[in-house]
Amino acid sequence: MSRLFAFLAFCSTTSAFAPSMTGNTRSSDLCMANPTKSVFLTPETAKACIECAGGTPLYAYSLEKLEESANACLAFPNAYGLTVRYAMKACPNSSILKYFSSKGIHIDASSGYEVRRAMAAGIPAEHISLSTQELPADFADLVDLGVKLNACSVSQLERFGKHYAGSGAKVGVRVNPGVGSGGFSKSTTSFSKTNVGGPSSSFGIWHELVTDGTVPAIVEKYGLSVERIHTHIGSGSDPEIWQQVATKSLSFCKLFPDVTALNLGGGYKVGRVEGETTTDLQLIGKPVVEAFRQFAQEEGRELKLEIEPGTFLVAMAGALVSTIQDKVITTGDDGHTFLKLDAGMTDVLRPSLYGAVHPITLFPASGNTGDVGDETESVVVVGHCCESGDLMTPKPGEPEDLAERALRKATIGDICVMDGSGAYCSGMSTKNYNSFPEAPEVLVGKNGETFLIRKRQSLEQIYANEIAVEV
Repeated sequence: MSRLFAFLAFCSTTSAFAPSMTGNTRSSDLCMANPTKSVFLTPETAKACIECAGGTPLYAYSLEKLEESANACLAFPNAYGLTVRYAMKACPNSSILKYFSSKGIHIDASSGYEVRRAMAAGIPAEHISLSTQELPADFADLVDLGVKLNACSVSQLERFGKHYAGSGAKVGVRVNPGVGSGGFSKSTTSFSKTNVGGPSSSFGIWHELVTDGTVPAIVEKYGLSVERIHTHIGSGSDPEIWQQVATKSLSFCKLFPDVTALNLGGGYKVGRVEGETTTDLQLIGKPVVEAFRQFAQEEGRELKLEIEPGTFLVAMAGALVSTIQDKVITTGDDGHTFLKLDAGMTDVLRPSLYGAVHPITLFPASGNTGDVGDETESVVVVGHCCESGDLMTPKPGEPEDLAERALRKATIGDICVMDGSGAYCSGMSTKNYNSFPEAPEVLVGKNGETFLIRKRQSLEQIYANEIAVEV
């Protein structure tokens, strides 16, 4: 067993740790003009991560924060049992998959490739659920290994049925319940980049095709057994909408007598900056417990609950650590001071894509807390890509518009920590744009020890699959 995995195994079985160097950051720390700690990094631990990775940029992950979020999800209210599935697309590093698996958390995969990747990391096939926009050609091979498949369209259900006709094969059905909840959008039916429910969403089988008999007819035609109903409405996590959808999802379960579990998806919002609210899992979960009990009284079936958090598990457990490689000033009424990083949309795409706002903390290049200082300035932080949209400080929800941020007065060579980068950053970026290599990843233990869990990509690896031809 490697030193890292022995360490992870130890972490999952004991709480006897040395005093934390990366413990909880008080809100007062983050409200200081020049904080000496980010969410989980100090100047010293940030410097240690840089040395571990051999330079910047890099992603750093806090084992302590991963454990906190895992424990919160495992405590989700339930009536008759709970399975927590990590939406691995949020951050698919094998060390993180292994750690969550050691906590008893299963996997939600969004492609056949993710399934194979999870199995390569040692995740048992029977602990993996696949809900995908593109049903892989080898879906039956995966199902035969034990992977649980949720049919996400009528054609997917037909393909599954044709292959397993007359066998009584078990399948899940993902339903679009008609409403969603996502991102900055207040609408439950209109389009939003993080809304995956309602008439503007292509995810799942439209609910009317379930209630009008279309889906039950396909199930009966091929002799299938629907063991699970699945719904997911997006990343808004509006408690009222979420609870309404949970109740509506139970009504779909009534149509299939073999259903043993209801998967209510994930999308639990995490407040990264002041003014953003983190989903209270206990608040949204308790009413659902009563709904499950009511279902059991009416139907005589005690359904198990499944949830699929991604952001909630890893967002605040990760940070992008980069270096300020340039500083540019423009003048006039519309002038700004720009800090240019050696990272950008190649590593954290969310600001450019969604107008997402991340906490940013600047540390001195020395990595010494005593050198933080008191001076501040208003700046715009941008990435290293030759792309005007490579903006790290947009106006909230407006990726096309920049905003200034009051930060520690920095010089070239100083360290920039962008917190809230654990989810949908390393796993969702424009890596290799401008031929910038994929950044390495570092795991920070509870005592500040650092582990390299992914090496930096080389230039040669970027173009290794290209084939030269004579034209």
